[in-house]
Amino acid sequence: MFGLTALELARIQFGFTISFHIIFPAITIGLASYLAVLEGLWLWKKDVVYRDLYHFWSKIFAVNFAMGVVSGLVMAYQFGTNWSYFSSFAGSITGPLLAYEVLTAFFLEAGFLGVMLFGWNRVGPGLHFFSTLMVALGTLISATWILASNSWMQTPQGFEIINGVVVPVNWFEVIFNPSFPYRLAHMTVAAFLATALFVSASGAWHLLRGNDTQRVRTMLSMAMWMLLVVAPIQIFIGDLHGLNTLKHQPAKIAAIEGHWENTPGEGVPLILFGLPDMEAETTRYAVKIPNLGSLILTHEWNGQFPGLKEFAPEDRPNSPVVFWSFRIMVGLGVLMLVLGVWSLWLRWRGGLFQSKLFLRFSMWMGPSGLIAILAGWYTTEIGRQPWIVYGVMRTKDAVSNHSALALSTTLIVFIVMYAIVFGTGISYMLKLVGKGPDESEGDADGQGQVQRPARPLSAAPDNIDPVSR
Repeated sequence: MFGLTALELARIQFGFTISFHIIFPAITIGLASYLAVLEGLWLWKKDVVYRDLYHFWSKIFAVNFAMGVVSGLVMAYQFGTNWSYFSSFAGSITGPLLAYEVLTAFFLEAGFLGVMLFGWNRVGPGLHFFSTLMVALGTLISATWILASNSWMQTPQGFEIINGVVVPVNWFEVIFNPSFPYRLAHMTVAAFLATALFVSASGAWHLLRGNDTQRVRTMLSMAMWMLLVVAPIQIFIGDLHGLNTLKHQPAKIAAIEGHWENTPGEGVPLILFGLPDMEAETTRYAVKIPNLGSLILTHEWNGQFPGLKEFAPEDRPNSPVVFWSFRIMVGLGVLMLVLGVWSLWLRWRGGLFQSKLFLRFSMWMGPSGLIAILAGWYTTEIGRQPWIVYGVMRTKDAVSNHSALALSTTLIVFIVMYAIVFGTGISYMLKLVGKGPDESEGDADGQGQVQRPARPLSAAPDNIDPVSR
C-alpha cells in the first residue's frame, strides 16, 4: 500500500509516533524548571505575580505531561512489534537503559507530581517547593537515560557481540558513549528554548489583545531573558556537537553539507542552499561561501573532511532530507537569537511591551522551538541511516516480518487516533493559554497559600472568544 515497502512503512510509523512524542517531553522539561523558578521567586519575594504565574502554567504542565506519558507508551510498544529483531539483538543494552529511566525518573516524577499539582493547600511551602524541584529533576533524569540509549545507537561502545547478540561489558562506556554529553546538552537546552518561545508567544498574544497586566509582562520578560542567554549557548553546543559528529559519523556530516568530494589543496565551501542529487552524486544549484565549510567543521581555512563519494552508495544517508532539515533547524536558531537581541534593544529603549511588530514576531516564533527540535531529530536519525546501531546493525535487518498491508493499516489507525486524542489535548492546552494568568488564579488565605481548583482540568472556562480578548 502507498507504493512503500514494509521497512519504509515501519520507519514512517515510528517517525510519526516519535514526532508527536518528542514535543511533549520537551515542553515538560522546560516548564518543570520554569515552575521551579517561579515558586522559588514566590517564596523569596512573596510577590503574588509569581504565585499566579505558577498556578497558571502548572495547569498547562499537567495536560502536557499527560499527553507525553500516553505518546511515550505507544512508542515503547513499537520496539517489540515493529522492530523485534533490533530488540532481540540490542535489547540487553536498550532495555536496561529504558528501565532505569522508569525506575529513577518516572517514579520520581509520579511520586511528587501529585503533591506539586494538588498539594498547595495540603502541605507546607517547603515540602511543596521540594516536590516541584523533584519533578523538574525527574524530567532531566528521564532525558538523561533516553538520550543515553539513543546516543549509544549513534556511537556504540562498551559491548561485545556474542552468539549474534549484543552483550554489555562496560556500562560506564555504554552510558557515557562519545556523543552522549553533546546530545544531552543539546536536547536539554533545546527544551528550554522551546519553552521560552512558547511562554513568550503566550505573553505576546495577550499583550496584542490588550491584556496588559503585570503577570503577562513578567511572563514575556522572563522568557526573553531566557532566550537571550540560552540561544548563544545552544549555538556553541551545536558547534561542539557537529565536531563530535564529524569524528564519529563523517557520512552524516557529508550528507548534511551536501559535500561529495574534496579538491586537492582547497578548502570546503559552505553550501547555503542547493539540491543534493543522490543519483548524480552532486548538489545542484549550490549557493556557496568559499572555505567556510572548512572553517566551521575543521576550524582551519583549508581543512577537509570526507565527501559522500568516499562512502559506498549503500552506506550513504539521504542527503536531500538531512541537508534541508539541518538548515531549517539552524535558520530557526538564528531567528531565535535575533528575537533575543531585539528584546534586549527594546528593553533598553523601554518599548519591550509596546512594539507590536516585535510582539507579532514573538507570537509567530512560538512554535519555532518545537519545529527546530523536530528538524534536528530528523537530521540525527535519518543521518544515521542505513544503520539502526551505527556500524553494527543495519535498519533493514532490525524490522519485524510484517506485511506492507498490516503496517499501512496500523499507520492509518495511528494517524486517525492521534488526530483525535492529541488534537483534543493540544486544543485544550491552547484553551488554557488563551485564558491567561490573572488575579482570579487564587485568593490568598492570609498565610501565603492559595485557594484554587484542585483539578487542573477544571480551570479553563467553557468558552473563550480569542477575538474579543
